[in-house]
Amino acid sequence: MAVKQKIKVKTFTGSGSFNVRDEMLKDSKDLLDNVEVTTVAQECVKLKQKEDEIAELEEQLKTKKAEADDIGSRVIPELLAEQGLSEIKLADGSKVSVKKEYRCTLPKDEARRAQCYKWLRDQGLGDIIKNNVFVTFGKGEDDKAQQLLDLAAENGFEPQQKSDVAWATLTALFKERIESGLDMPPDVFSTWIKDKTKITRK
Repeated sequence: MAVKQKIKVKTFTGSGSFNVRDEMLKDSKDLLDNVEVTTVAQECVKLKQKEDEIAELEEQLKTKKAEADDIGSRVIPELLAEQGLSEIKLADGSKVSVKKEYRCTLPKDEARRAQCYKWLRDQGLGDIIKNNVFVTFGKGEDDKAQQLLDLAAENGFEPQQKSDVAWATLTALFKERIESGLDMPPDVFSTWIKDKTKITRK
């Protein structure tokens, strides 16, 4: 894309100093700055276009998946049922069959989950319920945590201790150290630093 540049005409009146080389360098720098800004703007437009294309393709994929699900779970089973069939073969040798698929999950609502557990126990199916016992200790309570582990072991239990650090906390520490000129060993922690461009739309 051509960059329009305003041509400044400098007139030497005979008074003061006039360095032709300095003036030429200054004009060249102004032109370079304009070119760099224009290039950044062009790349930002390209990025926006690519993000828009990806969003459009993802929406198309979502629609196609919904259409395929409808055909596979409703249209074809109904057509085969009308003919009293459970499977057919196509001209190319492909076999098309319909079978039942089952799924059962616990609800997210705690009250409803409690009802599920009660029903299972009432039906004598409580053995499939897994009980995970967790105790949370605060900072500086490592000794208390170890005491509980020892007590559980003494009574024939095999407790499993899982330590964890919230990723947000660890990331904040990593960022703070890097900005302070320090580091965290990459062979111990999984770390990465990268630039990310974000375009906020209206």
